[in-house]
Amino acid sequence: MQEHHFTTARTSRYFTLGPSATAAREVWFVLHGYGQLAGRFLRHFESLDDGTRTVIAPEGLSRFYLEGRQDRNVGASWMTREDRLTDIADYVRYLDALYGEVMGGRRDGAGVTVLGFSQGTATAARWLAAGAARAERLILYGGEVPPDLDFAAARERWGRTELILVAGSRDTYITPKILARDEDRLRTHGIAYRIERFEGGHEVVPDVLQRLQRT
Repeated sequence: MQEHHFTTARTSRYFTLGPSATAAREVWFVLHGYGQLAGRFLRHFESLDDGTRTVIAPEGLSRFYLEGRQDRNVGASWMTREDRLTDIADYVRYLDALYGEVMGGRRDGAGVTVLGFSQGTATAARWLAAGAARAERLILYGGEVPPDLDFAAARERWGRTELILVAGSRDTYITPKILARDEDRLRTHGIAYRIERFEGGHEVVPDVLQRLQRT
């Protein structure tokens, strides 16, 4: 038995709040966590929609029925451990293509924030390290810095990107031990960052988003 790959076109889905990205003062790309859908995830960011800011929620390319749910709810994933490198390459290309589409071909990152939540933190970090898109800020909210990240590429590409780690005091996924490990990785590779802490668990909190808004 031999394994093969070939590339085929497929239709992806994303949701938006606010004006068109080319007319907005700020553009936020928000990447959902494992088992979430982009449309539902985007509801957490309604407070950002003030008429000057566009919020874009791409959806992971793999949708599935959530186990143990009698209502057969559907979620999406950015990748799994199965054929993971192919999935990573696919979503980097997908997000780059979406960025170019909504930004009118502009990729300089001016006014752009990329926020990843939970599984979406690894997606966001890999995208801005390996892809063509740029951002002024990268917010990793409730998720790890991926240990297999190309840190040399990240240091080079994030030279003008503010990196913010967001962690809740009761987040069972991002414990103090995991956060300390991420900090050590970033310091070891010379990548600047700051931490935003809040009282709460593994959740997107409106008050935190308010603190993260640019004034």
